[in-house]
Amino acid sequence: MKVLMIGAGNMGLTFAEGMVSSPYLKDGYLLVYDKSKDVVDALSDDKRFRLYDNLEDAVKIAHIIFIAVKPHHCEAVFEEMKPHLNEQQIIVSLMAGVTLDFITSATGLKKAVRAMPNLPAKVSKGVTAFTETSEVSKIEQVMIRNLLDSTGVTIHVENETFINKSTGISGSGPAYVFYFMQSMLEAALKMGFSDYDSKVLVANTFKGAIELFNQSDISLEKWIDRVASKGGTTQAAIDSMEDNNVNQLIKEAAYAAFERAVELGKENE
Repeated sequence: MKVLMIGAGNMGLTFAEGMVSSPYLKDGYLLVYDKSKDVVDALSDDKRFRLYDNLEDAVKIAHIIFIAVKPHHCEAVFEEMKPHLNEQQIIVSLMAGVTLDFITSATGLKKAVRAMPNLPAKVSKGVTAFTETSEVSKIEQVMIRNLLDSTGVTIHVENETFINKSTGISGSGPAYVFYFMQSMLEAALKMGFSDYDSKVLVANTFKGAIELFNQSDISLEKWIDRVASKGGTTQAAIDSMEDNNVNQLIKEAAYAAFERAVELGKENE
């Protein structure tokens, strides 16, 4: 099985590196194409990949084709690929807002997968939601899932509506976490902590809280109760956030990202 990655930018290269390090691909079976000669030259010493500067040559021999170009570039890439595709190939999109209908129409392929990864894939802690057209078999679905799992964890969703919803939760979610961390970091600095100590306090507080949550069946509400005692410091902070409607604002922000994902899909079509 030969896998082609079209686009060796941040996300494309992240998944290429994850897949080539997984047990699912033999050495030399990961093909990488990028139209930028500088990108190809920069990767030329990396023997894990078979690099191509000619899209036709790579497309013709690939079984699964991942595409990770900017959404507004995909139409031109699909047009260039189309004459060299065959009906048994599977195309997997890592692009935001590009629908399955658009992919199948533009490429002529019936087997298509749409995936929504997120930035922590760069450190093998990503979460990717994916769905596919009905022509993708269960065995092929498992193959794709194994490849996507090479950068973290994967969830299979029923349809594209949930791809857009996952954009609002996990796709855009790291930025919400960074936003909250930035606010806490600024508070620590204002209290007089050094840059280094502020970073240690904030980063490890998040890391520790996540580990506690992941390693137990205790709900988030109960974890909050365990930290917050009546009349104490934590309850004062929670009361302040409740008074300022922070909970509702976070939910509205996630829905705003979801709604924008839907809009982008319509714009790309």
